[in-house]
Amino acid sequence: MNNIKTNFSIKDLENLSGVKAHTIRIWEKRYMLLEPNRSDTNIRNYNLESLQKLLNITYLNNNGIKISKIARLNEQDITEKVKEIALLEKSEDDAINALKISMLNFDQVLFNNTYNKQIEKRSFKDIFHSIFLPLFNDIGLLWQTNTIIPAHENFISTLIKQKVLINIERLANSAPENETKTFVLFLPENEIHDIGLLFVNYELRSRGYKTIYLGESVPLDNLSSFKTLFKDITFITYFTVKPDNKDMYSYISNFNKKITNNGVANLCILGYKTNTISEEKLPKGTYKFNSIENLLNSI
Repeated sequence: MNNIKTNFSIKDLENLSGVKAHTIRIWEKRYMLLEPNRSDTNIRNYNLESLQKLLNITYLNNNGIKISKIARLNEQDITEKVKEIALLEKSEDDAINALKISMLNFDQVLFNNTYNKQIEKRSFKDIFHSIFLPLFNDIGLLWQTNTIIPAHENFISTLIKQKVLINIERLANSAPENETKTFVLFLPENEIHDIGLLFVNYELRSRGYKTIYLGESVPLDNLSSFKTLFKDITFITYFTVKPDNKDMYSYISNFNKKITNNGVANLCILGYKTNTISEEKLPKGTYKFNSIENLLNSI
């Protein structure tokens, strides 16, 4: 349990809440909304309760309640007001904040309770697009700014991956409605971040397409046989940390020579590293997409 983070700097609070440190100081000084501890050198630090309170305050403020009015509420009233608004709204922000707290505390019960409340009101697709994807965007920033450690990211990623797999399993016995097109989903060698690819697999299966999911770290040579097995084939991959930037175009070029053969088959690329790819430099039959939604809309 040594990895549980219980003390936060004001910069951590800024990263987790989206509220600028300067604004947090104003709320703290003018409205007495937070009571930080101070180190021997007079540096502010905040406990988990302060973080939770700030997330609730931010939620109320984002929903149109003035900070001066929030300041007149006690902590219980703030919590109750959050619940009241969350019941009326879609409550994406509230759910994302709860998942952040579950991540910081390695709290699986809180994660499941939050997910279960959401699944009562909306589809899994909606949860993934409206809650999980924005959460992953926030996690990327939190990791880069040292607000969280890799263990936090691994914890929340594993729980979300379990939900995706459960929903894929529910489609396992459904025969494809569209047999003319086949999608092969894979990650390049040494790439292991597969949640986005799993969700693409779920979306394609739910739309009645035939998919072949190969998963993590697949060598190019393992893909060549698919060209002879299926007539209309599209390969889909995710570049999150691999290939390295210097190897990106070389990988795509080799894929084109060995697999897609200038448009005989197609390759669709998603992921963070596609930001460095110029579409003008892509060979025929290779396409990059900046989001899952854009990919699905093109199919």
